[in-house]
Amino acid sequence: MQKKRKARRGAKKIILAGAIGLLAALALLGQLAKRELPVSPQQTQPEIQVRQIEPVLVLNATTGQVEQVPMRQYVLGAVASEMPISYQPAALQAQAVAAYSYALACKNLQAENPTAALKGAWLSADPANRQGYLTEGGMREVWGDAFEENYQYLCQAVDQVLGQVLLYDQKPALTTYYAISNGSGEASENVWVSPVPYLVQLELPLDRQAPQYEVTVDLTAQEVSDALKLSFLALDLSDSPENWFGQERRSPAGYVTAVPCGGQLLDGQDLRSALKLRSADFTITWQQDHFEVTCRGYGHGVGMSQYTADQLALQGKTYQEILAFFYPGTTLGAA
Repeated sequence: MQKKRKARRGAKKIILAGAIGLLAALALLGQLAKRELPVSPQQTQPEIQVRQIEPVLVLNATTGQVEQVPMRQYVLGAVASEMPISYQPAALQAQAVAAYSYALACKNLQAENPTAALKGAWLSADPANRQGYLTEGGMREVWGDAFEENYQYLCQAVDQVLGQVLLYDQKPALTTYYAISNGSGEASENVWVSPVPYLVQLELPLDRQAPQYEVTVDLTAQEVSDALKLSFLALDLSDSPENWFGQERRSPAGYVTAVPCGGQLLDGQDLRSALKLRSADFTITWQQDHFEVTCRGYGHGVGMSQYTADQLALQGKTYQEILAFFYPGTTLGAA
């Protein structure tokens, strides 16, 4: 029998300095899963010696210190931070594998091209502000009286896949993820310039039914001007506000790639960041005395949509099938 779980969602943001920056936040309610998580005979799992796996090196954005976070603690905390606890077990398991694979890929990237700001860490997170991963104390704060039930549910799901990694060409895959797409997953080269073979455009119609799929905010001309001038040099905003923005250019997936503004052609991702928008699928219109900005989806749109992952789990898909769908060409292995 299913019971409703208390679920709150912390902010999320995982940072790969010098390579990829992500992510934003999500607060969603989902349908609850059954508490017992039997392992199907078909779901063979690699033999894992957890105690021999090295800790994840995380730069704490609040303290500025590099912390050695035990692998299990990091993966549990990353899943708790990145997905609503109300999501299905298979979705939580897919997130666990993706989060650990991403961390290992960051490790390799830092070994090849170290970023001084990371001080030797693999990546940066801010558990005090619920970004990147949650400590047990953070989970207690978020879940309150539901902590024991939620933590047990989380551990039941994650422990079944602990130490599993998605590989591409025998190396941990850079398994990025986000909350909700605009209905299509974006190809990596449209966000981070470089194409990644397994981060490709995907059709994700289920995301269009997500709560807060489309959100509109109002911004004054002064707010927009201030934000633009902080991020872009030498913009000419002397014209009236209704003429500031030209017709945007979009990728095949529908995300904005460039926008004429103030005599320049602004990058869509940079404009999204400057205006702190939920996604790069946005429209900006002038409404007499303010800008109306409508966004579809939540996050950068590359890799795994967490909402669709949960919807696929509700349809009976396993975590292996979910991962194979979102990261084509990758294979499961052990750390």
